[in-house]
Amino acid sequence: MRLLFAGTPEPALPALETILGSDHDVVAVLTRPDAPSGRGRRLHPSPVAERAQAEGIEVLKPKSARSPEFLERLREIAPDACPVVAYGALLPNPVLEVPRHGWINLHFSVLPAWRGAAPVQHAIRAGDDVTGASTFQIVQELDAGPVFGVLTEPIGPTDTAGDLLTRLAGSGARLLLDTLDGIAAGTLEARPQPADGVSYAPKVDVDDVRVDWSAPAFAVDRLVRSGTPAPGAWTVFRDERLKLGPVSVVTPAPDADVLAPGQIVAEKHRVLVGTGSGPVALGEVRPHGKRPMLAADWARGVRPDSGERLS
Repeated sequence: MRLLFAGTPEPALPALETILGSDHDVVAVLTRPDAPSGRGRRLHPSPVAERAQAEGIEVLKPKSARSPEFLERLREIAPDACPVVAYGALLPNPVLEVPRHGWINLHFSVLPAWRGAAPVQHAIRAGDDVTGASTFQIVQELDAGPVFGVLTEPIGPTDTAGDLLTRLAGSGARLLLDTLDGIAAGTLEARPQPADGVSYAPKVDVDDVRVDWSAPAFAVDRLVRSGTPAPGAWTVFRDERLKLGPVSVVTPAPDADVLAPGQIVAEKHRVLVGTGSGPVALGEVRPHGKRPMLAADWARGVRPDSGERLS
């Protein structure tokens, strides 16, 4: 089939690579406009744009998918179908109606669970044991279109959002190609999503991953892993933000002192922090304006006072 691929961040690259190696013809790529990054905050193309440019594929970067210029160019390209992986913007009806087989989205959850922008982060934070990926036909309602195919993936006890997304991006790429092959052959038909089991996964902002030390240790662990690597869980120490990598839930000795929520105890090789149920051991931390470091190295530098707390 003649395809326009829509995607923006790095997790979309495995799907693009897989489709480029198939019998389908990627004639254009749709991605978000260049964005500032790095120390100089210079504008840089998205990972998908860079990969497409390296292949000599036309790249479309409209500020809005509603722009008349984009719609006109899309009609000129006349794709048979448009696979989508984390494009990052809503598509209006006139755009959805152009390809004869529609827009086929790869979404990183087992729909109808976790519709929205951050399904992986929400699945980890909720303590789900299993998640997956789904391919579905995009409609106007958020992630509610009929489903073509599904795969499942267990969530490990130490998985971060980055770990899980990397695995799903790889396995989901094959699922998306199989879906496109089935559509092209006329052997695959989408089925409506179940009415039960709908949940939503809105975008996760920095404020959403500030640690509440009064929460149970397991909830702190899930929150930090769900925010790793982005947007990055954090707390406050001496009025400055301290970013946190994954923590470990600790089973204290029977005679150990009970730590108040947020209370720090710096041992020789680890740093314990109290929660609403029991302590956790900090892993890697990143003080404001500095590079990441092991928590024990950080503590040796700041020398927390007895009873001092993270807030």
